[in-house]
Amino acid sequence: MTTTPASVPPVPRREPAVVEIDRKALRDHVSELILELLLRGEFAPGERLGIENLARRINVSPTPVREALVQLERTKLITREALKGYRVAPPLDATQMSQLSAARLMLETEAVRLATPLGAEGVERLRAAQRRHAEAGAGIIERGEAAIGDAELTGHYFACDTAFHRVFIESCGNPFIVEMTDALGAQLHRMRQTVSHGVTDVAEAIAEHAAMAEAIASGDPDAASAAVRAHLLRVQDRALRAAGPLGSPGPPSCTH
Repeated sequence: MTTTPASVPPVPRREPAVVEIDRKALRDHVSELILELLLRGEFAPGERLGIENLARRINVSPTPVREALVQLERTKLITREALKGYRVAPPLDATQMSQLSAARLMLETEAVRLATPLGAEGVERLRAAQRRHAEAGAGIIERGEAAIGDAELTGHYFACDTAFHRVFIESCGNPFIVEMTDALGAQLHRMRQTVSHGVTDVAEAIAEHAAMAEAIASGDPDAASAAVRAHLLRVQDRALRAAGPLGSPGPPSCTH
């Protein structure tokens, strides 16, 4: 008597599109993790980024790490050398810092001009962001020199600083200005790395943010733009002085 082998249920076949989506999701997730490490200052400027080491640190295979590094190269936070792999981007030099400051000046002064008047709700959000920045700054001042090596404390301070600026940038009504400002974010991080040995201009930044908030709250676009311009020019001057000759690391950080 001949027996017929039991039929084996077919293994469901995943469509190529689904596989591609999963792969992209993993790559994007790994890219975000590496970006977070870069922004936290886990790697020094010029440090080599080994794919195998990163894969072990993140607990993934080398393939999504390799794909994530290709994606992150566009941010200019990392650079690729032929036959040598990836490294953290070197510090900005004085010319690059001036060019970055000029781009930021053009974008933010126009953004605040378009966003003013903010309206009652917008002004309240701006003042709330200003208060959070001032509180974070008070924490830096209170810690004194101990704050220099506290990446979490300084990271929180810079995040509050960014959030204050974001209130009027995101209210400008021009998505292209918002997108271009976002693109500068990674380069502002490089500027901070160039001069990062702590934060010494907290008191100045708090006072300048207060002046900006008052000018924006007045509802006068010209006054608001002038206040933002004055603040960013002072930031540029402090950053260039702190960086030393040709953007070499100098005194403590002053970039807001």
